[in-house]
Amino acid sequence: MELDTPIESSTICWNQDIDAVVIATPMQCHVPQAIAALQAGKHVMSEVTAGVTMDELWWLIENVEQSGKVYMMAENYCYMPDNQLILNMVKKGMLGEVYYGEGEYLHNIQSLVTYNYGMQQSGKTSWRKYWQLGKRGVFYPTHSIGPVMQWFEGDRIQSISCFGSGRHCDLSLRQDDTSIAMCQLESGKLARIRLDTASPRPHQMAYYTIQGTEGVVEASRFSGQDAMVWMKGMDESNDKAAWRPLKDFSEHLPERYLNATDEQMNAGHAGGDFFIVEDFVNAVQKGTPPAIDVYQACEWTAVGLLSELSITNKNRTMDMPNFRKNIPYEEQIIKL
Repeated sequence: MELDTPIESSTICWNQDIDAVVIATPMQCHVPQAIAALQAGKHVMSEVTAGVTMDELWWLIENVEQSGKVYMMAENYCYMPDNQLILNMVKKGMLGEVYYGEGEYLHNIQSLVTYNYGMQQSGKTSWRKYWQLGKRGVFYPTHSIGPVMQWFEGDRIQSISCFGSGRHCDLSLRQDDTSIAMCQLESGKLARIRLDTASPRPHQMAYYTIQGTEGVVEASRFSGQDAMVWMKGMDESNDKAAWRPLKDFSEHLPERYLNATDEQMNAGHAGGDFFIVEDFVNAVQKGTPPAIDVYQACEWTAVGLLSELSITNKNRTMDMPNFRKNIPYEEQIIKL
């Protein structure tokens, strides 16, 4: 969880005994603090999103490449057991060729417009009023698009279009009640994400679907209920197709999840918070590639940044930059 009190990077003393830092401050602080850490020779694990402007993403990539240090985005939804199970099933070909995915983040955060210290509202406007509820489009996309893009391994987002419902519930906020982003992948496949942070409803922050040629997985619409799966061969025919609980296929989880200790599983997000930190530490100590590197972090973050341009320009389709190593300056642009 991110802190609600900004920490200026200029106030940080970079102790020489510190090898790595975890950045869990408000979104607008992530890139300035990441750059300060990288330039001080520290490895960085950063909370989501990677940045709040497209320029920040270019600066971040540049500093990661120049520093030679590990940068990893802490997108822990990718590490939830169900999402890891789906990833392994996709890798094993159990769903055939996957071609459509969905992710949704439905979380009313109106109570976070002002800071809440203890039991009393301070009345002071929080950073979320501006950097989240003050933005249009899918400003917080990585929880939704991250797991889906891991299931489309090796693919990249080529363009996005964003659509909004308008404001109906809280006219003091700039954010639409619901925003939908359609992501066309380079392969021609499709991913849809939905963000809703103002509608009066219970939370559902981890809804996903992945459709393949041989099967489909669909999360429950209701928090706490099992995700379901169907694959060819489970029934006599498509006409008699019936869902089965995803947990029935838990033997396909990564081994470390199957052998996880109670302490690991209780670290948060059903063990995901432990294993994402483990992967970061291994990247630092053993030189293994970071599970979510700076290029993925920037692409997933850019879904939100480009969605704002799309939704404020009559749902215009926006091209996604090809985030990669040593990207030339002439490609560090937004194409209209």
